[in-house]
Amino acid sequence: MSLPKPSPDARAVVTGASSGIGEALATELAARGHSLIVVARRGELLEALAAKLAAEHGVVVEVRQSDLSNREQRQELVTELSEREISILCNNAGIATFGPVAGLDPAYERDQVELNAVAVHDLTLAVMPGMIGRGAGGILITGSAAGNMAIPNNATYAATKAFVNTFSESLRGELAGTGVNVTLLAPGPVRTETPDPADASIVDKMVPDFLWIDSAYTAKLSLDGLAKNKMRVVPGLLSKGMSVAGQYSPRSISAPIIGSFYKKLGN
Repeated sequence: MSLPKPSPDARAVVTGASSGIGEALATELAARGHSLIVVARRGELLEALAAKLAAEHGVVVEVRQSDLSNREQRQELVTELSEREISILCNNAGIATFGPVAGLDPAYERDQVELNAVAVHDLTLAVMPGMIGRGAGGILITGSAAGNMAIPNNATYAATKAFVNTFSESLRGELAGTGVNVTLLAPGPVRTETPDPADASIVDKMVPDFLWIDSAYTAKLSLDGLAKNKMRVVPGLLSKGMSVAGQYSPRSISAPIIGSFYKKLGN
């Protein structure tokens, strides 16, 4: 099984395309000849990316500025995608919070659930009938190694990623034999470049440089895995370690250890 070849009417969709893994996925897809629909909240960054990819690779890049945590804005995109020829969907947009959930903004936590989980479900269901009907398509879902375990001080994020991890791997079983590939990307910390020490976040400072994964490498590995219909792509030492710990360590042991690390991020 492989991915659909680029065609004039087909579009590959990337959410969260304004930075990080999403920008890298859009760049890699354009380099492979796919015309795109790029989605994110920051329209000015999308416009710049669209112009760059169109100039460098000769593809069509459509911009959709949308806050996918907002149900009304999301529904507009869901309706459009259900009516378009979508060859590849990269469900990548996501946000995270750190610290005890009781002390966090309930509205933002709700937005996190909407974006990380409900939007993934909505967009997948929008494109799936068309892909099945054509007998070809690819759905890449950015989950996380965090979704394999209980993580105090990262509760909402871990829970949403548990949903998309399970949804992706379950859906893959349902679509076997239809020509539609489904792959879960479960990365560890990813960045495009090493930040200046003065601008480094607490995450940059706490995670050693050798554990960070390059976003361009992650995008290439993910799309290659999707083309091969791999169940899960887990790039990087930290994500592999978290995946093993989440699957084989008792949560009564792993949760306090991991939670203490995430508590520092919350601070």
